[in-house]
Amino acid sequence: MTDRIPIASLLVLAMAAFITILTEALPAGLLPQMAQGLTVSEAWVGQAITVYAIGSLVAAIPLTVATQGLRRRPLLLVAIAGFVIANSVTTLSGSYVLTMVARFLAGMSAGLLWALLAGYAARMVPGDQKGRAIAIAMVGTPLALSLGVPAGTFLGNLVGWRMCFGIMSLLALVLMVWVRVMVPDFAGQANGKRLSLGHVFTVAGVRPVLFVVLAFVLAHSILYTYIAPFLAVAGMVERTDLVLLVFGFTSLLGIWIIGVLIDRHLRALTLASTVLFGLSALALGMAGDAPTVVYAAVAAWGLAFGGAATLFQTAIAKTAGDAADVAQSMLVTAWNMAIAGGGIIGGVLLDRLGVAAFSPALLVLLIATLVVVWAARLHGFPAAQR
Repeated sequence: MTDRIPIASLLVLAMAAFITILTEALPAGLLPQMAQGLTVSEAWVGQAITVYAIGSLVAAIPLTVATQGLRRRPLLLVAIAGFVIANSVTTLSGSYVLTMVARFLAGMSAGLLWALLAGYAARMVPGDQKGRAIAIAMVGTPLALSLGVPAGTFLGNLVGWRMCFGIMSLLALVLMVWVRVMVPDFAGQANGKRLSLGHVFTVAGVRPVLFVVLAFVLAHSILYTYIAPFLAVAGMVERTDLVLLVFGFTSLLGIWIIGVLIDRHLRALTLASTVLFGLSALALGMAGDAPTVVYAAVAAWGLAFGGAATLFQTAIAKTAGDAADVAQSMLVTAWNMAIAGGGIIGGVLLDRLGVAAFSPALLVLLIATLVVVWAARLHGFPAAQR
């Protein structure tokens, strides 16, 4: 069955995911240079990531619903063109306000692109290969986080932050050509088959998947956003880059495992990932001041989180059927709400209770996740994979 998977076409989608994540996260590694170049504080430059997330959050659902009837490849090209324009403006802009407008545009493009990717990958293959196809399309995400951001930061120190965004713009332009040559086109939804947002939300299984995305990613975001102060307790703040490298490496391993097994064992893998993340949170809560435990727990956390996007996107794609793109846009919105919520809730916990509160908060969220996945055995995370 493996020879039926169009690897080259799916890698084009993986490259799109890579550019999307790298565009989002790159300012985190280039804060000092961008602050100097735009003559603002690092805190203000940090809002480049916030504005991007807001763009994704507000655009994913309305853009996806409005474009249901359009052919898929031209729509994919438009989404990628948004990155060409946004990153080109960021490269040339000397204005902080103009740069933030460009970041918002990039976020809007990301919201549309994320809503398209999983459904696009699923339509390229037979039903029994959908999970594996989505896993291949999603491999760009952990690659961007584990390798792209550190490489971009290193390159930024060598050639300047503007050149980094210029390279991103060029990559997006090359990707547009690659999409035109390698990716098949699909028709949009016919008028009679288009489902309203409310209808898709009430499809059996959609709401459990969205809750699981919100709770699981919120737990991840709390810890990932504030990993540096957490590591300070163990005297490891100077090893933050190494800890995140461990996380990135095991994330890649996680997405590979998920890609191999997902089409037959989606439910078991989701339960296992949740339990593994919970055990990691428990270990960090009980012995978070021991470096050996921290490395082991972070490795387990990366393994659990690496394939999470693939699990959730496959679950909602199979659950929603023909309305997969609209359901994916809801998933994108829930994901971004969880990322933003992690920054807010994690900050409140850190200020009022300290890092000791992280582990209990994560465990509450992950236990709720486990309960919902377990209960969704008929729809959402079915016990029997057809």
